[in-house]
Amino acid sequence: MKLSVIIVSYNVKHFLEQCLHSVRAAIPGIEAEIFVVDNSSVDGSVKMVKEKFPEVVCISNTDNPGFAKANNQAIRQSKGEYVLVLNPDTIVETDTFVKIITFMDSHADAGGLGVKMVDGTGRFLPESKRGLPTPGVAFCKVFGLSRLFPKSKTFNTYHLGYLDKDKIHQVEILAGAFMMMRMSVLDKVGLLDESFFMYGEDIDLSYRIIKAGYHNYYFPDTRIIHYKGESTKKGSLNYVFVFYNAMIIFARKHYSAKNARLFSLLINIAIYFRAFLSLSSRILKNALLPLVDASLLYTGLAIIARILEQQVIYPWGGHYPIELYLFAIPSFITIWMVSIYYSGGYDKPLSIWKSLRGLAAGTIIILVVYALLPENFRFSRSLIIVGTALGIVALTLSRILLHFLRINGYRLNASKSKRFAVVGEEPEVQRVADLLQKALSNPGFIGMINSGMAQGDKSDFLGNISQIKDIISVYMIDELIFCAKDLPAENIIDQMSALQHTEVEYKIAPPESMSIIGSNSIDTAGDLYVIDINSIGKFQNKRSKRVFDVGVSLLLLSSYPITVFITGHPANYFRNIFKVLLGMKSITGYHPIDQHDHKLPDIRSGIIFPTDALDIPNPDNQTIGRLNMLYSRDYRINTEFRLLYKGFRFLGRK
Repeated sequence: MKLSVIIVSYNVKHFLEQCLHSVRAAIPGIEAEIFVVDNSSVDGSVKMVKEKFPEVVCISNTDNPGFAKANNQAIRQSKGEYVLVLNPDTIVETDTFVKIITFMDSHADAGGLGVKMVDGTGRFLPESKRGLPTPGVAFCKVFGLSRLFPKSKTFNTYHLGYLDKDKIHQVEILAGAFMMMRMSVLDKVGLLDESFFMYGEDIDLSYRIIKAGYHNYYFPDTRIIHYKGESTKKGSLNYVFVFYNAMIIFARKHYSAKNARLFSLLINIAIYFRAFLSLSSRILKNALLPLVDASLLYTGLAIIARILEQQVIYPWGGHYPIELYLFAIPSFITIWMVSIYYSGGYDKPLSIWKSLRGLAAGTIIILVVYALLPENFRFSRSLIIVGTALGIVALTLSRILLHFLRINGYRLNASKSKRFAVVGEEPEVQRVADLLQKALSNPGFIGMINSGMAQGDKSDFLGNISQIKDIISVYMIDELIFCAKDLPAENIIDQMSALQHTEVEYKIAPPESMSIIGSNSIDTAGDLYVIDINSIGKFQNKRSKRVFDVGVSLLLLSSYPITVFITGHPANYFRNIFKVLLGMKSITGYHPIDQHDHKLPDIRSGIIFPTDALDIPNPDNQTIGRLNMLYSRDYRINTEFRLLYKGFRFLGRK
């Protein structure tokens, strides 16, 4: 056996499927075996592997023992001369295995090998080649010196920025996403250290290989796509703590006591420094727009209040009480902002319409509450009305300004439907285009590009792959989808790299799959389209559903003496209302079913079911499964109202 490929997976079914397709395409002609070690996934990964990749040896764990231990499980069973540890969120080129085996065969000094990695946009990932994280190297990385001087041999030794990324080099550390190792070397130095749960085990093993007298190589003559590059995780607090604690374990294991203490001190400083930066960045990113809105509204209302008191309310002298500025105006702003949030006004991309809709809803709430207040707490209804007008202007202008400043994440969604181009051969292009039509309610345009040089017999094709730049420009394409069945991974990576300077996004459609996977940017790596069911699980829809539940429950509670006669079950009806208010149930939900073909997004159990709308007394499992899937996939808030209307009499259901 020449090669053993080992993939550890945890709840990444769609990425794993795409990875295995690429591995299968790269293996012909090589005596090889493939292992997938599943760390207790709940997304159907094991079932998918067994059904679609019967040649794969699948090890299914009942818990999550960590990356190192899971890899060791497969390594101990493997028979290959070489072992490749591969992440599931990768795609290898069709000649990757041939090239790396040839290189290792011709370099007896090579204990391990890593390759050139690119992200989902075709951009080079600097973690493809790394140096040993000594205290000095760690200091430069932690405090940003390596980023300030990316080509410096002194300041950027962690990512070896001074080495040409297109040439073969001896390096110290291999990336855990793709680690090719000689089995005879592993027999000498040992397997992955299981004291590392995640992160750091690749550094530890790479260092042990070097200490045993072998070399690790960076080999850029083949490439892989790695969706979740290191840079995409750095904003996660969990990543900060887990990664830097792994560095402490490494220091204690390999450095002298004195150096280990110094390194540990530095790392602990780094942990809190990076955690502070990460938390501050996250808060600022989420709070920037609400803070801008609150500042504009408060300043504007304070100015308006001053004008009103001088010219309208107290023209002969006098002032609003200080409580207006300390309590009333902040209360107005809080209600407006909460309403804007629940209306989706702070969702990205931004929507002026959603912001104004939330502002209007907030104004209605304020006026209703205002009317119920005692006379001495009613400062000025005109201030609320004028404040709403101010909010319309301020919110609109602030969002337009943020959009034209091109601040990342604060671009306007002009309700423009995406324009797609699918690259491949018939019938695969037709299959993917059909999936898009079903998944998107209103795709702006779906064009087809022939992956060969000929345009094809049908005029449906916009052109061939050699004309792709012109097609993107002429047809204003927003997103390219490559059919992996028709294009080798190296061709896809070539195209992504060549088109880096365009604003087009990329996805890859695996063969015979209902998923389309890709990465729009380094900040959204791993962006995923699951074509069949992806609607009700969206955060915005879950939020809207909860708002609907609370609002309807309050109305039902206030109208209980009347509506109870419609349901006919007073106790159950009353109990269900409170369960919805407490978040234990939802007004609507899936019809209970023992088994179904699709794994639906998790939601609260409902009182009213999709089957109630059709008034089917005893629906069979096939009908229930189909209606549940349609409810999940095509979820809209008006669906909730329609089901409530059709199934109102079932609100007293046990």
